[in-house]
Amino acid sequence: MKNQPIDPFAARDIQDQVDKVLLGLDNPEPPIDLRYVRELLKLDRRFYSTKETGWLRESVSKVKVGTKQLAMRPSLILDVVSRARLKALWIPDKRRILINEELHPLKRRHAEGHEITHSIMPHHRLFLFGDDRETLSTSCHEKLESEANFGSGQLLFLRERFIEEAYDQPRTLATVRKLAKTFDNTITMTLWRLVEEAHADEPIFGIVSPHPKYLCDDFDPRNPCRYFIESPAFRARFGIVTETEAFESIQSYASGARGGPLGEGYGDFVDCNGEPHRFYMETFFNRYEALTLGTHCGPIRTQVVVPKNFPNPMSVGPLQSGISM
Repeated sequence: MKNQPIDPFAARDIQDQVDKVLLGLDNPEPPIDLRYVRELLKLDRRFYSTKETGWLRESVSKVKVGTKQLAMRPSLILDVVSRARLKALWIPDKRRILINEELHPLKRRHAEGHEITHSIMPHHRLFLFGDDRETLSTSCHEKLESEANFGSGQLLFLRERFIEEAYDQPRTLATVRKLAKTFDNTITMTLWRLVEEAHADEPIFGIVSPHPKYLCDDFDPRNPCRYFIESPAFRARFGIVTETEAFESIQSYASGARGGPLGEGYGDFVDCNGEPHRFYMETFFNRYEALTLGTHCGPIRTQVVVPKNFPNPMSVGPLQSGISM
């Protein structure tokens, strides 16, 4: 699934709200401590378990899931949470965020940042928790969730601070892992932010996929990637590149290692004008999903210029033959 940019006006509104939060915290150093965010915004955070629903019984009177607003009776709470696969809930009337305690600690940060964004955006409260006559179309619900994900990234990566730290470093997965530790976020979130914003003016892409050598029985070759993250420059110039093409390029060089680096190589893709270009690609497996970063080297018809700080092309191994179409 390719990432879809959110509305630029909505993005600006979210950034303005996050800027107010960061200013209220005196522009903290990374990683941001969400305890201080909750204190500033007067939010309460609790954890719930799918095995013990005590906090849910106490906290939830009604919640909107998709297009349905549900009056929550204690006997229905666990069923709703399970069916909707909820990772977190925001309860406006009590200014409380509930997070599934079964999430990995780093994923809890994203879930909390997501719910914090809901809390600071006035129109989210209107749509997500209106009265029973207020209903959301699926597309509108997805729009609000995309905005909340965007806001979580803006908050957890301290807005411009991440861009400043990332811009002058090599465009490599080693940099992604380093920045993930600096900002105390997942490697996947960091890869996403690096591609979408830190290098928005460069044609680069990121991919989150299953291990290219160990595919599950339900693997769909027509939709091989969980996420295909395009920078704005890549989308504008190489938007015709498909997930299948990119995943086949990964398979051409990836090793069968069960964790860590899976290898590096080159992928050849055609731009929107039909001109072939070469991308340097490297893949890392975090034991759950494979993360790939692809960076533009240059058009194939001219001498390929390898950007500064990239590995020597001669050390990468055999190039792919032909051009992905």
